[in-house]
Amino acid sequence: MQDSSHRSAIISAGADYDAVIVGASLAGCTTAILLGRAGARVALVEKQPDPQAFKRICSHFLQSSAVPTLERLELLDKIEAAGGQRPRFRAWTRWGWIQPPPERSPRSVNLRRELLDPLVRETAATTPGVDMLLGQTAQELLRGGDGAVSGVVVRDRAGVETRLGARLTIGADGRDSRIAELARVPVKRTPHGRFAYGGYFEGPPPAGAPDASIWMLDPQFAAAFPTDAGLTFYAAMGTMDRLAEFRRDPAAALVKWVADVPEAPPIRECRLVEPVMGKIDMENRLRRPVAPGLALVGDAALAIDPLWGVGCGFAFQTAEWLADGVGPELLRGDPLDAGLERYRKRYARGLDGHARMMVEYATGRKFSAAERMLFAATARDAKLAERFDAFGSRRIGAGRMLATTVPRAVAVNARHALRRAGAGSAPPAPTSGGDADRREREQVAA
Repeated sequence: MQDSSHRSAIISAGADYDAVIVGASLAGCTTAILLGRAGARVALVEKQPDPQAFKRICSHFLQSSAVPTLERLELLDKIEAAGGQRPRFRAWTRWGWIQPPPERSPRSVNLRRELLDPLVRETAATTPGVDMLLGQTAQELLRGGDGAVSGVVVRDRAGVETRLGARLTIGADGRDSRIAELARVPVKRTPHGRFAYGGYFEGPPPAGAPDASIWMLDPQFAAAFPTDAGLTFYAAMGTMDRLAEFRRDPAAALVKWVADVPEAPPIRECRLVEPVMGKIDMENRLRRPVAPGLALVGDAALAIDPLWGVGCGFAFQTAEWLADGVGPELLRGDPLDAGLERYRKRYARGLDGHARMMVEYATGRKFSAAERMLFAATARDAKLAERFDAFGSRRIGAGRMLATTVPRAVAVNARHALRRAGAGSAPPAPTSGGDADRREREQVAA
């Protein structure tokens, strides 16, 4: 550890900014772009020295709720020019596919992070008012006389430290946020009961491409995300009792997992183009997104179950909410309390309900009776599929979804049961789950 005399000798004067952002990935760059365009002076700090660096373990799926943010950033055309796909979303259930009518299902975005991250970072670096500081890591926070955060000390790879004073310090540095740790922001941790493995494959596309597909195998999951360059990202998310087979041979286990799903995509006809990636510890972490002089965006505020493909979209959206919330006070030089409170409220309105449901399901449990009832009806009814899509893509919240869905789901399942009874149809043939599974399906259908 350096003593104070040595440390003071290597600290450079630095500069004062309206905002200093630590983390130049999706959330940090988005915040920098929007604040810079509004007229703020912004320091964007990134520990990676390479401007082409990217996040390697990610499905790179951006829900349609984030598309308006991409349009505002003037990134959507660039993403499409880079080969980005514009999928919709479909989900397999034991009752059939949930697939909303295309004309009522906005398109999402798929582009590998290898292309997306440098594209967003370059846009931030060329935004007037934004200083990009690569190869710098946060060491400590500066604080004013009132105890509020007033900037950050960063260190480059040669050991030279720089003080960056700022009216607002923003942590955009991921689930292990150094900024949140230095600020002692409380974190709520909840366990995750599944693991995730995925890889890019070249070959015949899955049915429905470019649409993204998931298989809700209860409690296991599989997914196929067609993306740029003719590749498909195949993923498996399973409960921990299935982890051993992936540890023995990740590539073989992934191929078998996906090939064994109902109406399986052609993964066995494809070629794996790079090593399969896996993540075992996916603990959910939830933090309050604001403190005096400080805000958190993206995974620094909410690192949540990746099963639902929300991380990238939430990074863009939370950054936009923050820039809009604090921008007026930041540019006028007014106290930031009101702007930070606007951001906190917008964040809570947009994410709290979704986060509660995701955290509860992340344990690895099977569907509840209520969920089985809803999914059965949704697979049978286009209107319910449309609402499921709006909720799954995070365009509406849980309260609105349940209020408009439950009564219709009950009616849809009741009509289905009456038709079956009137036709005198036989019960569905049992699957590999045996008699217990058959009885469960009959109860849902009824």
